[in-house]
Amino acid sequence: MTQQPKRRLGRGLAALIGDETTEESVVQDAKHLKHVPVEFLKANPNNPRKIFKDEDLADLASSIKEKGLLQPIVVRPGADGATYEIVAGERRWRAAQLAGIHDVPVLIRNLSDGEALEVALIENIQRADLNPLEEARGYAQLMEEFDYTQQQLADSVGKSRSHIANTLRLLTLPDSVRAKIEEGALTAGHARALIATDDPQMLAEKIIKLGMSVREAEELGRQAQAKDGGGKPPASNPAPAKSADVVALEAALSEKTGLRVEITDKGKAGGQVTVHYKTLEQLDDVCQRLSTGRKG
Repeated sequence: MTQQPKRRLGRGLAALIGDETTEESVVQDAKHLKHVPVEFLKANPNNPRKIFKDEDLADLASSIKEKGLLQPIVVRPGADGATYEIVAGERRWRAAQLAGIHDVPVLIRNLSDGEALEVALIENIQRADLNPLEEARGYAQLMEEFDYTQQQLADSVGKSRSHIANTLRLLTLPDSVRAKIEEGALTAGHARALIATDDPQMLAEKIIKLGMSVREAEELGRQAQAKDGGGKPPASNPAPAKSADVVALEAALSEKTGLRVEITDKGKAGGQVTVHYKTLEQLDDVCQRLSTGRKG
């Protein structure tokens, strides 16, 4: 049976979240707009935004107190028939509660689980101030759940393909370094300088302690790579830069294994995949996954 291609929302997202201003769309939105008590709304467990800063919510709550909630929250009917699941607008919902608002305007959309997830991811990536790790996880989830390519992602969220690839590479970093990114102690630029090094955690701590700029962090990363390679001078014919697709595959495999994975693509001559591990326990874990991951 031939599979139908999955419909991608992309820039057509405006039709679902009430951003279109044509007369027809305004009339349609009015039919689906209603006010419901805040307690009737439930958070979306698949919302890529996991961190809601108190100060940001407080600022938004002050604005809502003064001007009201100007943009409706997009919801879909809940499974119990009495509540609604938030598809887009959880931050506004949280701020409205802080502002003491009891009823909020909502746009009701009948969306499948997949469509709701896709809207939540793209809406947040396009509009919200996601931290780089939340953004990277959103991209990875769209690629895994909806078979996006990097170029399709770039077109959908209005970013360059190189931005998508570079953001995905952050997922290859150790958990301790990722935590520093989510805390705001490291920027995405700082973090990218650490990806190809052998001890990104140590370098991250040094960058934070010394308050290094991104350019200084990049130089530190280059020095570390030269040292890890035995201090050898760069080859006269350096290897070509990896394609964005290869980088994305590295990120996906690293995310799955929890280890640094490198792919060397030699075109028609094939290539190789290198998994870096530090303990035999890590190697054994990967071997176990490979031996049990395939069914049938």
